[in-house]
Amino acid sequence: MSGWGWFGMSIGMLLFTALLVFGGVLLVRALDRSSSRPAPPAPPAPPAPPTGVGRPSAEQVLADRFARGEIDDEEYRKRLAALRDTARP
Repeated sequence: MSGWGWFGMSIGMLLFTALLVFGGVLLVRALDRSSSRPAPPAPPAPPAPPTGVGRPSAEQVLADRFARGEIDDEEYRKRLAALRDTARP
């Protein structure tokens, strides 16, 4: 092999190594960019049921707590009766 053959192989090896390094850098940057993206915004909260002022009534809050299991049937009935008794003048 002549001198130009060795020169061509050396240049080819340098270009191949540079291509591998460049590809690695691009891959790392692409992976880093995808992990540093901000999270998408949360969906808007569902609208509250209309009760005049925009807030749920005391009976609705009590019913929601009962539906979620925060209070039992006996406590729900007792508090509902207390709410309805205080609502009357």
